Amino acid sequence: MKILLINPQLKQVIKSNFPDEIDKKVMSLPPLGILYISAFLKKKAIHAVNVLDMAAGNISVLELEDIIIEKRPALIGIYTSTFNLPDVFLTAQRIKKIDPNIHITLGGPHVNIYPEETLLNSDIDSIVTGEGEIAFSELADALENNISLSNVKGILYRDRVSVIKTSPPELIENLDILPFPDRKNLYLKRYYNTLSPDSISTTMISSRGCPYDCIFCYHAHMGKGVRFRSSNNVVSEMEECASLGIRDIFFIDDVFTLNKKRTFEICNEIIERKLNIKWSIRTRVDSVDISMLKKLKAAGCERIQFGIEAGTSQILSILNKEITLAQAEEAFRLAKEEGIETLAYFMIGSPTETRDQILETIDFAIRLNPDYAHFSITMPFPDTELYKIGLERNIFRNDFWREFAKHPNATSKLYYWEECLSEKELCLLLKHAYKRFYFRPVYFLKLLLKPRSLKDLRKKIKMGIKLFEYAFS
Repeated sequence: MKILLINPQLKQVIKSNFPDEIDKKVMSLPPLGILYISAFLKKKAIHAVNVLDMAAGNISVLELEDIIIEKRPALIGIYTSTFNLPDVFLTAQRIKKIDPNIHITLGGPHVNIYPEETLLNSDIDSIVTGEGEIAFSELADALENNISLSNVKGILYRDRVSVIKTSPPELIENLDILPFPDRKNLYLKRYYNTLSPDSISTTMISSRGCPYDCIFCYHAHMGKGVRFRSSNNVVSEMEECASLGIRDIFFIDDVFTLNKKRTFEICNEIIERKLNIKWSIRTRVDSVDISMLKKLKAAGCERIQFGIEAGTSQILSILNKEITLAQAEEAFRLAKEEGIETLAYFMIGSPTETRDQILETIDFAIRLNPDYAHFSITMPFPDTELYKIGLERNIFRNDFWREFAKHPNATSKLYYWEECLSEKELCLLLKHAYKRFYFRPVYFLKLLLKPRSLKDLRKKIKMGIKLFEYAFS
């Protein structure tokens, strides 16, 4: 069977108050989920598989028509998040106009939350829930052999007029059985990370799942427990990336350093293999110490992204973040001592948060003095505890995410937590945060003294111009 896996174009993505062009200029990274599925299918060597990253290739839906006519796939899988749902549905509509017999299946975080609502769209034939590698493969086998889909675990599909839900998917316990993501035929030179001086970047994931219960996060489809890849398996993938010309890797694990022993094993493996590649991680301030930071630095880890979220103990407690301000200060102090760059994430407009508390968060960000700071308005994402509380307390006028899932529109209104501050006030405070943090003379001086190359300096200046236009508009 001929299969096409698509990361859709991002033209009708639902808008937020933070301008898209800034986040898009920071990084463009490959669609890891469909790359895993492609590799898994190719390892079985039963189906002919192609990956199409419309976003990276800037491929229009009209160009997609020519590709489908040329490739003639029988099955198309589309990566789906809530924010790109309008683009997904537009893509599916175009595909069905070319050939209504093509089976279209969707996977990704959105369909795990709103499976039935997704299948209200008659262009969608099925959805894959949970981890996609095994379920998608079994779906393809069933379609190829013209047998019932009812035995495929972890899918929902339309059978004439009714929707059939099969038995729940099983998590993949041994992640080492998965082949490395299929990066070989991507637009590799179009993936980048402005925070890195190197030009070609990619994402990796060395574990799946998160044990924490922050009320603003959704990761239920990956499970509450954490499953780890072996250090040898992780570093072998890093080596493969290096062989493709990739020079920068961003690990998107929720908490990379959760298992201290394995973190040291990965670092030692990198050092023993003399692997010359730069990499960065996401983690928590309470899961690093000086010995770990020294080892990370020695192994080539250039940057750590920490989710702080708030600069007051009260709001950290409400968000169920389970960290302290003192732990944040210590983690950033130690990272600076070891020469590791830091990025801090902050949110404003959380439940009960006042203007004065938001200003405290901005002051705290400046006191931490990370190399980069990212501020955003607290977003009540679908199926998070935050969203459920907001609905129960009538903070939101209606279940707007469910309505959006049924009738996606890029102009749909997003609702923030306007308990203490209005959306307009939150937007002004967001601009104030960026203005206060980035447009300090001491920050400009650090930026000018620190560029690793002329190209790196140019990238930073371009980003600075975008931030200036936003903060002072």
